[in-house]
Amino acid sequence: MYVLSAIVSLTVLGLFLGLLLGIAARYLKVESSPVIDELEALLPGSQCGQCGFPGCRPAAEALAEGKAPATICPPGGSALAEQIAALLGLDLDLSEIKEPELLVAKVSEATCTGCTRCFKVCPTDAIVGAPKQIHAVVADACIACKKCIDVCPTECLQMHPVEVTLRNWRWAKPVLPEASRAVC
Repeated sequence: MYVLSAIVSLTVLGLFLGLLLGIAARYLKVESSPVIDELEALLPGSQCGQCGFPGCRPAAEALAEGKAPATICPPGGSALAEQIAALLGLDLDLSEIKEPELLVAKVSEATCTGCTRCFKVCPTDAIVGAPKQIHAVVADACIACKKCIDVCPTECLQMHPVEVTLRNWRWAKPVLPEASRAVC
């Protein structure tokens, strides 16, 4: 008898509080700018902090307010900067900006102790492994934020250039001679 009354009272309480939360979410919702939402959707969403902001949402807010340049996101590169500039209607000159070398973290198996500090700070979960076992880095998920290198006590993580394979190979853009640049 007591168990049944406890179950019924907790069920009624849960339904009432759920209804109350649903009403509060509907009427107390904070509207945000659609431009900020679009900018946040363009950004990678890894919350890596390489831009100097604690996450992609604050970076999108700074972009919308004009407090940050369109080239704010290092993992996004120039392609993302062009998309941001097009969305915000900015003129963007990428001729002076050098594309950073693509890097990926790699674990030295000889010195890895399996302390788990590296994969706790990885914003993209690119590091896999278990406690007291050797870890590995999923190269496709690594954004080269270097947070894992900063916390590694044995210095078993190093940044290496991305290996060129058939999946990631890109044809380099040709360099135009000075005479043809003036015509364009």
